[in-house]
Amino acid sequence: MKALRINAPRCAEIIELPDPQPAADEVLLRVEVVGLCGSDLNTWKGANPLVSEPRIPGHEVAGTVVGLGSGVIDWAIGETALVVPYTACGRCTACAAGRPNCCRDNQTLGVQRDGALCGLLAVPIDKLLRVPGLDHTSLALVEPLSVGFHAAARGRAVTGETVAVIGCGAVGIGAIAGAAARGAQVVAVDIDERKLELARAFGATGLIDARGIDLTAALQALNHDQGPHLSIEAAGQPASFRASVDAACFAGRVVYLGYAREPVAYETKRFVQKELNVLGSRNAMREDFAAAAAWVAADPARARRMVTHTVAFAGAASALAMWEAQPGAVGKILVEV
Repeated sequence: MKALRINAPRCAEIIELPDPQPAADEVLLRVEVVGLCGSDLNTWKGANPLVSEPRIPGHEVAGTVVGLGSGVIDWAIGETALVVPYTACGRCTACAAGRPNCCRDNQTLGVQRDGALCGLLAVPIDKLLRVPGLDHTSLALVEPLSVGFHAAARGRAVTGETVAVIGCGAVGIGAIAGAAARGAQVVAVDIDERKLELARAFGATGLIDARGIDLTAALQALNHDQGPHLSIEAAGQPASFRASVDAACFAGRVVYLGYAREPVAYETKRFVQKELNVLGSRNAMREDFAAAAAWVAADPARARRMVTHTVAFAGAASALAMWEAQPGAVGKILVEV
């Protein structure tokens, strides 16, 4: 089979690898569509600290079952499948707590281990999901949305609350959709007009263009000048990390999805005075995948508005280079493998 391998920053090649064979309780997937995400872009740039090179990227995967390992009776040749791209050790404190999404020893496809930008993939059956009625393009959008759905669940977004989502990339858009699906009034924050309009289509009822404004003041004005009940930070900017805490309402919650590229300094009395819940959010649970898939299935055309570029397998490296050169022009890139 063919695979796209990143050998060094901005250096990729298409290579030939032996076809994998499914082990017991695995299926063999023909990879159909793979979505590229920010972690893949950072791998391309040599800026992903979790990746060692060479690496085959790709973890937003939709495929077709073309082979069955021994013991597989619940899947059939020709079925369409969505892949949950994370592993779990089953032994660490996170796994013992029923939260395998943040397993200490997690290995995500395309990050800590080779990913799905290849012709075939052997996948354990407990990492597969069926979503009847969705095509491969729609299935490939579920994983990034599920990460946002998980953040909304971590933050316990509920009807009647105001939720601010800072950063309207693919994961932030998922958080908007997830919070809106839970009945919250969602305010989207970004510096890109196109992304803000997409946020409206995904359930945001308020929009804040953060260019040239005091973000903390804009957030504090929400919820009758009390600040949001929940802020979800998905931009990875130190200023928005601080603003999420400074503007939070008393007894509010903050969920961090992004990684800041530098240390963030806080006025620590905010945490105590407001008795804030400040939470991290990583990856997604199977129930988040199911919720995001149901959301996509309710209106597949809406979900596809995320997609700005669809490229052939041979053009995947060029697409990453284009994304680096023109970040504002890219929403979601899908690779048709």
